[in-house]
Amino acid sequence: MSATVLSVRKLSVFLRDGRAEQTVVDGVSFDLAAGEVLALVGESGCGKSKTAEAIMGLLPSGLARLEADEIRLGDVNLARLGAEAMRRVRGRDLSMVFQEPMTALDPVFRVGNQLTTPFRRHRGQSRRDASNSAEAMLRRLGMPDPDRVMRRYPHELSGGMRQRVLLAMAMACRPQVLIADEPTTALDVTTQAQVLEDLVRLGQEAGTAVLLITHDLGVVAHYADRALVMQRGRIVEEAGVGDLFRAPTHDYSRALIAAARGLSG
Repeated sequence: MSATVLSVRKLSVFLRDGRAEQTVVDGVSFDLAAGEVLALVGESGCGKSKTAEAIMGLLPSGLARLEADEIRLGDVNLARLGAEAMRRVRGRDLSMVFQEPMTALDPVFRVGNQLTTPFRRHRGQSRRDASNSAEAMLRRLGMPDPDRVMRRYPHELSGGMRQRVLLAMAMACRPQVLIADEPTTALDVTTQAQVLEDLVRLGQEAGTAVLLITHDLGVVAHYADRALVMQRGRIVEEAGVGDLFRAPTHDYSRALIAAARGLSG
């Protein structure tokens, strides 16, 4: 059995609304093993993305509060790191692919400027070496003419190409953990499948564990090894994907699966 690379214990997230606080993630615990694809699944608003933001240290300052016994990445408890130390971890040991690539990529910089950044910042490469590494990563993702892609601005690329650029940036340093938050929401069905296959393949090649956040049970069935089912900020079921679809134990899981089967039928 592969070693655990990410261990989350009793993670809670509270959002402030004036003087009141709303609990949006409530005591979440799970482990993620090297090379594993673990799906975090549930309907919109259940707390999936806030769980990801908490792990990444990206909760909005002043509007959100985190409590956790630990968020352990290898030997480091991320829940105890300061902002500067967390910035050193992000992009190197822990990366994220976001829902909407047009907001994740800076529109005023060429793709090459952005894609070479993690190679230079975290791997200490020269400008030329970083450019070569970035082009090589784009080729691994099947990008035609990567040199031309790197000279373009984000708005000049299709949605699928932008998402592959984000995936290339996220995997540049072969992180221990990659969090993919609804990475194919804005893409057509064919491009969705291509991006997900690329994501899983790169993760397997690098031994990177993937936390795949999605509301789509079809994605869970095809790409995940295990699943966590989240309802109203809590994990209500954890199971291998085969067991989840064959014999779900929680009413909410059964309802999600029944609804997905109804849509597909």
